[in-house]
Amino acid sequence: MRILKDFKMPNFKFPKIEMKGIENIDEVKVDYDALKKKNETVSKVKQKGYEPTQYETIKEVFHMAKDKYADNVFILEKFNPKEAFQEITYREFAQDVIALGTALTQKYHLKDERVVIIGENTYHWYVSYMAMLCGVGIAVPVDKELPPNEIENVIHRSRASAVIYSTKKKDVIKKVEDKLPEVKYFIQMNSDEKLQGREVGFNTIVEQGKELLEKGDNSFMEIPIDPDAFKVLIFTSGTTSNSKGVMISNRNLAENINAVSAYVKLYESDRLFSVLPLHHTYESTIGFLLPMANGVSIAICQGLKHIVPDLQETKPTALLAVPLLIENLYKKINATIQKSGKAALVNSMIHITNALKGVGVDIKKKVFGEIIENLGGKLRIIVSAAAPIDAKVGKWVQDIGINFLQGYGLTETAPIAALTPDYEPKVGSAGKPVICAEIKIDNPNEEGEGEVLIKSKTLMIGYYEDEEATNSVIDVDEEGNRWFHSGDVGYLDNDGFLYITGRTKNVIVTQNGKNIYPEELELLLGKVPEIKECMVYGKEQEGEKELLISVKVIPDYEKIEELHGKDLSKEQIHDIIWEQIKEINKKSPSYKAIKNLEIKEDEFIKTTTMKIKRYAEISKDKEKKS
Repeated sequence: MRILKDFKMPNFKFPKIEMKGIENIDEVKVDYDALKKKNETVSKVKQKGYEPTQYETIKEVFHMAKDKYADNVFILEKFNPKEAFQEITYREFAQDVIALGTALTQKYHLKDERVVIIGENTYHWYVSYMAMLCGVGIAVPVDKELPPNEIENVIHRSRASAVIYSTKKKDVIKKVEDKLPEVKYFIQMNSDEKLQGREVGFNTIVEQGKELLEKGDNSFMEIPIDPDAFKVLIFTSGTTSNSKGVMISNRNLAENINAVSAYVKLYESDRLFSVLPLHHTYESTIGFLLPMANGVSIAICQGLKHIVPDLQETKPTALLAVPLLIENLYKKINATIQKSGKAALVNSMIHITNALKGVGVDIKKKVFGEIIENLGGKLRIIVSAAAPIDAKVGKWVQDIGINFLQGYGLTETAPIAALTPDYEPKVGSAGKPVICAEIKIDNPNEEGEGEVLIKSKTLMIGYYEDEEATNSVIDVDEEGNRWFHSGDVGYLDNDGFLYITGRTKNVIVTQNGKNIYPEELELLLGKVPEIKECMVYGKEQEGEKELLISVKVIPDYEKIEELHGKDLSKEQIHDIIWEQIKEINKKSPSYKAIKNLEIKEDEFIKTTTMKIKRYAEISKDKEKKS
């Protein structure tokens, strides 16, 4: 576990948004009749859904992509911050994957061995992961934010024979090398270093592989792949408990591609923006393997503080994100519109364009083009996953002409279990069960809420070296179907869309049996302008059985200064936020009322997908008391 004390969402800066030329709808030059006919035709096609792919392994996808999309740009990366993004084609990517795989299996004898991959999102990470999936051995993607002792622990636990690491992780790897005698090779990305002891450069290995290929060695591409064999080991983020190793197969990953292809249409002209960490299944599967299956390019963000300039330079069409990132973009853009004095006009135009879209005329891209231009100008899809998001934010994304989709899943489902079809958006839901999955609600209450159970072809093999933990979350029914207990609480609506309302492990149970889901209250609190981040939990009280419904809050000091003035004391800030909480309490059942407010001065402990580690936060408080 890493305490992200220094983690802060950067202060995005957008150019002034003036919304010129939208005062009069007639100024927007549009051929309404032609556009209406086009939209009606597209709508009829979309309502049928899409024909899904039928892949069994990622190697099948790789074979297809390297031939079909050879000349397409695949990866865009800025290797030097002062230079432009460098474009790498599918052909170049495939050549490097095959060369790396050939050398690792033939020269370094790592076939069927476990290989740790650790580093920031970079071209060499993609090459390394694909080489593993296509036949080298078992990939172990590791969170680059882990401290040295935990990196050492993961390498031990996974019994890795090699570690591929980025240059930025060199110092950390040096600290743990001597404690890992079982590791045969430490391979540094973007390095030409020749083999010295156990250390060797990534580029050296690729060149050695190319030499073998020139001599006619085709052994790597001839390695057969068992779709159901253990191929990837991913350690969970541990937001509710200590991390477990999740064993994933090639079929699990390939079925993600098949499932998404039935709900969302991607084109060769599309470009995904990679900002989430690749060790996470959400990014490595949906942000890497899925685009590869469609000939799509991937632009690698240089880091959170570079999001806005990188969006504007690479002009992506799709963004995979977590709620915290989307909500921050939403707040910053709207604050810019407020400063321009055009907020009322924008809201008016949202109503007008929604009405027109309702009768088949969609002019949102023209009307809100200036907003979209700030996000690169071509963005057509934003996908939110990993945590609940305020429906207001999702609706705003739709309102300005960008398709807002939500995905749902866990590392254990590799990860997609539900997704919004792009032809049937429903903001607020977590999507529909994907075509290879079935979802049911276990023991629902009177509102239809209960634990979400998942049966899916994407479901993990099991937890690594932990049969007891596997059996505790997977039930096998009379027909032999494996049902995964997600730990999430939710319900299905009449159209089959899933709504997540909380987690069973986060639930606060009152003495009279009422269940309170912190996420539900956090969404309400998230609408308070003076609150930047918050965490609702049940606080233990000495001598009391009943938990005290409490909230830890990180104030939005910038907004507080704007609304309430400068130089406020801690007590005044506490009172301002408490007044807002009292208003929320008035609109909630009495048993859900928040009774205690704690102003938090440091950052929350988070996973690398920006989810608060509740159990770690609560444990930290207990440690302070003891």
